[in-house]
Amino acid sequence: MKTAAANAGTYSDYLKDGKDFIDDAALKAALSAPAPSAVRVREILARSLEVSEALPPEDAAALLAVTAPDLLEEIYQAARDVKRKVYDNRVVTFAPLYASNFCVNNCLYCGFRTGNEGAVRRKLSMAEIRSEAEALAGRIGHKRIVFVTGEHPATGAEYIAEAMKTIYSVKAPTRRGFGQIRRVNVNAAPMSVEDLKILKAAGIGTYQVFQETYDRALYAKLHPGDTPKADYRWRLHVMHRAFAAGIDDVAIGALFGLNPDWKFEVLGLVAHARELEARFGIGPHTISFPRLESADGTSLPAESLNNVSDAHFKKLVAVLRLSVPYAGIIVTARERPEIIREVIGMCTQRDASTRIGIGAYSERYGGQEAERQQFMLGDTRSLDEVIGELADLGHITSFCTSGYRCGRTGDHIMKLLKSGHESRFCKLNAVLTFREWLDDFASDATKVKGEVLIKKEIAEIRARTAHFPPDTVKMLEAYYARIGGGERDLCF
Repeated sequence: MKTAAANAGTYSDYLKDGKDFIDDAALKAALSAPAPSAVRVREILARSLEVSEALPPEDAAALLAVTAPDLLEEIYQAARDVKRKVYDNRVVTFAPLYASNFCVNNCLYCGFRTGNEGAVRRKLSMAEIRSEAEALAGRIGHKRIVFVTGEHPATGAEYIAEAMKTIYSVKAPTRRGFGQIRRVNVNAAPMSVEDLKILKAAGIGTYQVFQETYDRALYAKLHPGDTPKADYRWRLHVMHRAFAAGIDDVAIGALFGLNPDWKFEVLGLVAHARELEARFGIGPHTISFPRLESADGTSLPAESLNNVSDAHFKKLVAVLRLSVPYAGIIVTARERPEIIREVIGMCTQRDASTRIGIGAYSERYGGQEAERQQFMLGDTRSLDEVIGELADLGHITSFCTSGYRCGRTGDHIMKLLKSGHESRFCKLNAVLTFREWLDDFASDATKVKGEVLIKKEIAEIRARTAHFPPDTVKMLEAYYARIGGGERDLCF
């Protein structure tokens, strides 16, 4: 593992006068500005609805400063409107696949940290990874996963690339067709350009690295200086290296709760999105904002778990949705079901049937086991239960991955998202992939709900003639019939 001094050469070209793109003083000044008028807030909301680019941090700070209930509700509604405009009413589901909890870092908040002597350490073999993929694709019905490892020489780029190829090769029989993981995203340590090229060649989906906290002093306190993760700028510029390696779908995030000043982390994410947009013309594909949860063997004070209230969480989700309107917004199973219901109308993705123990899907051990997982979950419901609830709320679950495989990534997807055209693909492919899942995996109760929703979606497509011309509707109907006959992976 490289030292901080050796790493510095990899990001020196991205610095300006020796400084990186996180301007602590400017972000803190924005947060200390006077509360905005209702007129200014509404002007910001109108610009967000144009979906042209990420808002300046000053605008995000203004939205965060709003406390009036009626104006807050306008913010929440605008966030729901932006989500609907860019992604329609679909919600994408995925599952994390934890492959190893070996880690050389000693982050004070993480159950994987090397100082946690109670952790049961394990790294999955390729045969075990295949078993996990078979369970996810053939028993549960997922089409996309996030592959997760700790930072360790035994689970570097070569291991991840081999695992991705193993996962993609799985084709598991289902009731009517077959199950297959069609997109493998990766959440792993920051890597060099050379290693990231290995992941690119293996077919990586989105490369996901969270800064954890953008507060430099807090970052240093939480990540001991004798570990690779201690290098703030090496982590901060990892997406720059990803673009240099040819990976054009990247994902950023922060772990909310580490910093009592949670608003600073929102502005850090917005500044990060703007930096990527300005330098590469491509913003983050997704943004995540998990809240800190209890974890085995950590040393943070218990009150850290209360640094972000439920009300503040809802606000930060809305402000991120409005501040980076084109990005996918991910809410995770760290949250309790009632909180997810509050924010799902502003979000585009969530995980379900989530197990974060090593080997947890194929082995089916009971409950959550602290010594086997990185943190504790708030929502352990099955994918079937989650899909049934989403249908009740009027959201269609999408398992679509066609855009990535058809080249709708990077600047191409950015243009489609900002123009509103991507929502058309979202709707059509949601209908087709939802049909697949209902036939192959749904319980009787969820299938009834799904049938009602899918008829509504098709009727809406037929009625929106300006967006869906007759030839498109005819192709949709033909694909839909073929899926009913057992064909799979038909898409626009």
